[in-house]
Amino acid sequence: MINVLLSGACGKMGKTVNLIAENDSEVNIICGVDKADLICDFPVFHSFDDVNVKPDVIIDFSIASALDGILKYAVSNNIPAILATTGYSSEQIEKIKEASKKIPIFFSFNMSIGVNLLCSLAKKVSGVLGDGFDIEIIEKHHNQKIDAPSGTAIMLANAINEQCDEKYRYEYDRHSKRQKRDKNEIGIHSIRGGNIVGEHDVIFAGEDEVITLSHSAN
Repeated sequence: MINVLLSGACGKMGKTVNLIAENDSEVNIICGVDKADLICDFPVFHSFDDVNVKPDVIIDFSIASALDGILKYAVSNNIPAILATTGYSSEQIEKIKEASKKIPIFFSFNMSIGVNLLCSLAKKVSGVLGDGFDIEIIEKHHNQKIDAPSGTAIMLANAINEQCDEKYRYEYDRHSKRQKRDKNEIGIHSIRGGNIVGEHDVIFAGEDEVITLSHSAN
């Protein structure tokens, strides 16, 4: 039996993880951490400083600002962590990397098998096409999503950039520029509306042909 501390227990993904755990005989959520109040089958603390039980692992689907508390608790108590929150800054990602030298950490902007396959395909396509194609990423989400661009869009751009020796810079907003597109850039565009769960397109636009890789979550 794996005893889990669920960070972000009262959020949408926290509730989903809880439902999955209820139907898994090998997983037991022993407590949660969330600033919101929600009646659960396990105690929910408002802060990691209040946690009085020791889990086997932390699963985090919370908010980026909670990272310091999570890492402090995890490192101090030598507890592995699964971090699935988006919106981290580059400085926060460096903190995750430093903590991973002390405890096991699994970190991804997106836990979907399909999205991770999309990353792999995007890397392969960019390696084959070389400099002859411009790369643009379009992501669409519901109107309640706070961060933009999505962590998945950054994840896709980083995967391509890694494949191409980090030659690309990211362009998030062109409206203030009156100039031609730079070949060494990846344009990243965000759309927010309705209840779109998540859609990501990676566009490779060349001379007389366009290749688009797409993923849609329902």
